[in-house]
Amino acid sequence: MAKRWLFSALLLLIGLVGVGLAQSPQYIFLPFISHTLVIPDPDEVSARLQVADGYVARQYAAGLNRPRLMAIGPDGMLYVAERGANRIVRLPDQTGDGRADEVIAVATNLPGVHSLTWHDGDLYAAGNATVWRLRDNDNNGSFSSDEVTVIVTGLPNDGGHSTRTARIGPDGMLYVSVGSKCNITVGCSEGDPRRAAILRYTLDGDIPDDNPFINDPDPRRRAVWAEGLRNSVDFIFLPDGRLWATHNGSDGLGNDLPPEEVVINVERGRHYGWPYCYTAELGPVPVGAQEVRDERVPLDQTFTSCAQATPALFTELAHYAPLGLDRLPDGDLLIAYHGSWNADDTPRDCRVQRIRVSNGVPVSAEPFLTGFRDHPQQECGGAWGRPAGVTIAPNGVIFVSDDRNGNIYRIVPNPGGQ
Repeated sequence: MAKRWLFSALLLLIGLVGVGLAQSPQYIFLPFISHTLVIPDPDEVSARLQVADGYVARQYAAGLNRPRLMAIGPDGMLYVAERGANRIVRLPDQTGDGRADEVIAVATNLPGVHSLTWHDGDLYAAGNATVWRLRDNDNNGSFSSDEVTVIVTGLPNDGGHSTRTARIGPDGMLYVSVGSKCNITVGCSEGDPRRAAILRYTLDGDIPDDNPFINDPDPRRRAVWAEGLRNSVDFIFLPDGRLWATHNGSDGLGNDLPPEEVVINVERGRHYGWPYCYTAELGPVPVGAQEVRDERVPLDQTFTSCAQATPALFTELAHYAPLGLDRLPDGDLLIAYHGSWNADDTPRDCRVQRIRVSNGVPVSAEPFLTGFRDHPQQECGGAWGRPAGVTIAPNGVIFVSDDRNGNIYRIVPNPGGQ
C-alpha cells in the first residue's frame, strides 16, 4: 500500500511540474508530499525564548544587519529587508532541516530598505525616501540594477521616523506609510503633509483620481489616503479589504499616556488624531468612543475638535512600540512589539504579542513570544533581542526578525508537543 501511495504521489508530482513548466517560465510550485513541519534540535533560541503553547521556536538565520520586514516569495523562500546593509536577502532552506542554508543577497544599494511585498511576480520594496519595483527579467534569482525600477521617489526623509512600508491593496493600488518628523511637533514644524500619513499611488507611482485629497492646493497632499498617524510602521489588508495598521504614540506624557494604539482601522480620508488627540481607552475601544486632547498641541483652523479624529480599535500600555504584523489563519494578529527605550519607571517588554480577534474586531491580547530581555527592569534598547517583523508562511510557519541581534526566528505549530 505504501509503495502504491508513493508511486501515485510521484506521478502527481511529475504532472504538476509539467503543468508548471508549461504555464510559468519563472516558478515551479511543488506540492507538499508530507504535512509534517521539520523541527530542528533545541538551540540557544529555544533555551532562551518562551513561545505560546502549541508552538516551538528555533533560530532560522543569524548574522544579519538590522533585519526588518520580510515576505515569502513565489518560490516559497523567505526574503528579508536587511536595512542595516541596504539590501534584500533570500534565506533558502534547500536541505529541509528547518534552518537557512545561506544568506543570499538578491538586491543591493537600496538605501534604508525596510519592507517587502510580492505582487504578480514582482517584488516591491520601500526605503527611506523611495519605493522600488524589482523584476527578475532573466530568471536568475537576483535583481541587477537594470531590473530595479523607482516607482515613488522624494518621500520626506528629514528628521525622525525614517522607515517606509509599502503594501499592495486589494484595489491594485500601492499604499505607503510615512512617519512623522517629530514627536508632537512642538518646536518642530512638520511641513510636509505626506508625513504622519498613509499614502496611495498607482503601481506606476501616479496619484489615483479617487484619492480623497486629489484636488488639494498642495500637490503633496494629493497622495494622502489617511492622516494623523504618527508612525504606522506596518499595516495589512484583511480578506474583506479593511486596512489595519499598527501605530506608535508620542512620548513626553509619562509612562502611561497616551496608550499605544496597536490596531487602527484605516479608512479613506480619515484623520486619526495625532498630534492633537489620542485614544484614551485601554484594550478594546468601545464603539462611539471619542479621542481626548493632547493639550501640548493647540488646535488650528483645519483641525478644530477631537470629534474629527477616528479612535483606534485596540490599545495597549504606552511604549510597547508595535512594528511589524501579520495575520494568523484563524484571524488573530501577531505583532512585533519593539519595546521601550525610555520608559522611566516600568519598561515595556519587547515581545511578539497575539491580538485575539472575534467577530472581526480585536478583543484581547496575550504574549506569544517572550524572553528577549535579561530582566524585567531592562529597557529593550539594551536587551539581548528586539523583534521587528512578523511574517506567516502559507504552511503556518511563523518567521520573526530581530533587528537587535540580527537573528531570524522560525516558529512552528506543534500541537503534539515535540
